[in-house]
Amino acid sequence: MASVTRAVFGDLPSGAGTVEKFQLQSDLLKVDIISWGCTITALEVKDRQGKASDVVLGFAELEGYLQKQPYFGAVVGRVANRIAKGTFTLDGKEYKLAINNGPNSLHGGVRGFDKVLWTPRMLSNGVQFSRVSPDGEEGYPGELKVWVTYTLDGGELMINYRAQASQTTPVNLTNHSYFNLAGQGSPNIYDHEVTIEADAFLPVDETLIPTGEVAPVQGTAFDLRKPVELGKHLQDFHINGFDHNFCLKGSKEKHFCARVRHAGSGRLLEVYTTQPGVQFYTGNFLDGALKGKGGAVYPKHSGFCLETQNWPDAVNQPHFPPVLLRPGDGYDHTTWFKFSVA
Repeated sequence: MASVTRAVFGDLPSGAGTVEKFQLQSDLLKVDIISWGCTITALEVKDRQGKASDVVLGFAELEGYLQKQPYFGAVVGRVANRIAKGTFTLDGKEYKLAINNGPNSLHGGVRGFDKVLWTPRMLSNGVQFSRVSPDGEEGYPGELKVWVTYTLDGGELMINYRAQASQTTPVNLTNHSYFNLAGQGSPNIYDHEVTIEADAFLPVDETLIPTGEVAPVQGTAFDLRKPVELGKHLQDFHINGFDHNFCLKGSKEKHFCARVRHAGSGRLLEVYTTQPGVQFYTGNFLDGALKGKGGAVYPKHSGFCLETQNWPDAVNQPHFPPVLLRPGDGYDHTTWFKFSVA
């Protein structure tokens, strides 16, 4: 069984509202989630000695989340990941989005779903957040009603995303938590062993937009179907890190996505999802400038993200899985983060 408690996390400037924190606790996990951006601010997992550590990067105070920071723990949308040149055409009409990542639009724009206050509702084993994204918000068409539900069951945190649109719009929602299974504040993730269940990945151009090719992982640095130790793997292939979409099974059912093991602590994270892709990101742009929880600094490669989602720029690439949500249809995806000790 899980218990849920709520508390005030902080007040937004100039009376813009109060941010609440919800703590979900089971015998195996303790997860803190705030109503600003549906953000996971802490996630405590025991190691094989029974000692609990917080394994997500983030901040102890609300101010940390209000500064410029790389989406720590947040839900991103209306469209996660990059849209080439911040533009797409729908039913003959061209839509222009904010350009906020090189020449492209990233994670919903300047004020995406990560930078708004959501309305919480406590559940017996979790919390549900909802909001209405108005027509034209960040350049996107139509009103979008969104529900994000976090529930805890033993060692498994489940995140369900649902949405309904008043007119056709692209929708792609994910959680942008950065994990370090050695404990947040540990200097890097090189001793993490990673497996991703994907036979193909999406090569990208210099602005990190997929080229359109769906490339087999076989014989490349992207073949993570068998476990690899991250630091050694990056060295062996002379790569700076990962920031790529891995193509998962096309099924809408729950399927295995990834496994990350930290041998030192025994902590194991397994990810399952209904989504067709996962963006594996190794914190390449972290630079140690931000002060995190407990005085931690977060240098390059000090956390990893497994952002389960549709493929990047799918709205401009017709052979990618469909990303458009039409009125009368429902968007409904779930991702499971299962923690254990091995």
